[in-house]
Amino acid sequence: MIRCIRRAAALCLLLLVALLLNAARIQVIDADSLDHNPANRRLTITRYGQPRGNILVDGRSVTGSEDTGEQLRYERTYRNGPLYAPVTGYASQTYGTSLLEYTEDDVLSGTDPMLAPFPLWNDITRAQQPGGNVVTTVEDAVQRAAYDGLGGRRGAVAALEPATGRVLALVSTPSYDPGLLSGTGSSVTDAWRRLNGAESRPMLNRAIRQTYPPGSTFKIVTAAAALDAGVVTDPHAETDTPSPYVLPGTTTTLPNESRGCEQASLAEAIRISCNTVMADLGVRVGLADMVEAVEKFGFNDTGLKIPPGVAKSNFDTRMSEDQLALSSIGQFDTTATPLQMAMVASAVANGGDLKYPYLVDRTTTRGGATVRQNGSRTYQRAMNPRTAMQLREMMVDVVENGTGSNAAIDGVTVGGKTGTAQHGVDNTGTPYAWFISWAQAPGSAQPAVAVAVVVEDAAARRADISGGGSAAPIARSVMRAALRD
Repeated sequence: MIRCIRRAAALCLLLLVALLLNAARIQVIDADSLDHNPANRRLTITRYGQPRGNILVDGRSVTGSEDTGEQLRYERTYRNGPLYAPVTGYASQTYGTSLLEYTEDDVLSGTDPMLAPFPLWNDITRAQQPGGNVVTTVEDAVQRAAYDGLGGRRGAVAALEPATGRVLALVSTPSYDPGLLSGTGSSVTDAWRRLNGAESRPMLNRAIRQTYPPGSTFKIVTAAAALDAGVVTDPHAETDTPSPYVLPGTTTTLPNESRGCEQASLAEAIRISCNTVMADLGVRVGLADMVEAVEKFGFNDTGLKIPPGVAKSNFDTRMSEDQLALSSIGQFDTTATPLQMAMVASAVANGGDLKYPYLVDRTTTRGGATVRQNGSRTYQRAMNPRTAMQLREMMVDVVENGTGSNAAIDGVTVGGKTGTAQHGVDNTGTPYAWFISWAQAPGSAQPAVAVAVVVEDAAARRADISGGGSAAPIARSVMRAALRD
């Protein structure tokens, strides 16, 4: 009898050990896979069981959380949602997150280990900290000036601080209210369907996710390449540009929108925007040197993040000479985001030193203690300082005596470049109006802001749309707001 009891006790002990081992396997080894199993709603319930951290502009929150009393308790709210949608993105219980709500989700949701009071605290306790905050570099006045300037037309504005790379404004219109997507239910799915089906594509972030032919604004990049390569040594000397200019290897003549381009100097070609001179200079620089030059500005970079990902701005690396000529004036397959063209203006304004653009200044705990701090860092030396100085003078001449007069600000040094980019089959589409610029206040050691504006107004008459007419006044408003700050 005693032997049977001992055997039964041993079996029970063995079963107990097996249960303990299985519990340990579930709790420790399989914990991550079970946590991330789509059928496990506990994480989702926990995620929305506390208020989400906030995104701040100029020290004020542009987001919030509302207690719904439902199982997924807290829903995201937005202050001035359409104004800041290209910055915040959306945080939806149905459709997930985008833009800063996505890239900074660990901080905002409270799951970032850096929010914990001690290392490995969250792993040991399986706890979730209160959501932290994301402090952006955006300035409210600059953002509003860009948004109001576009006035709901299809287009975008990107504004940078040249000396640091801080993103001062990021606007895309038409916009939308991210709060419409926050919760669950038919109202959210209806809003999602309506927004995604709208012809105006309000959820498209045109400032960083849409590329356009940059047109004549790209001539600043071609001019930098020509000066750095020594193809042009004196920007005020006449060039040997043939007139009429026939695209190499073709019988196609390249037209100019302006008069006086025959044998024009580089400075004059920038001032009145001569296609022939700039196309010829691009061919003379050559494909290899042009590619090297444009990539210093950020073209062809597939990994640019601010931290939301930025669409690649394109400059083909294999082209015939006629294609290179067109690419050198911002046509053919050359495309750019507004942020990319703001980087071009910023590099000129900052003496050729292009700073990496960034949208998040720092992240903090709910109480305000800094978790991570971002700062200025160089992206590339886009051109030598002498070239940048010469281009600054040319861009100032564009505003003071050329096509960019609508961007002039009394008492302020403003440099700019207009662009009217053709697109569509046989260039039948309404041109995109571009303007890139920078502004330096009197007595200041360096420019305060670099701006890129694009307007794609399908309702405008072709003859009425131009970079100087449609985009330059918007840039002027943005620059004024940045200078007043």
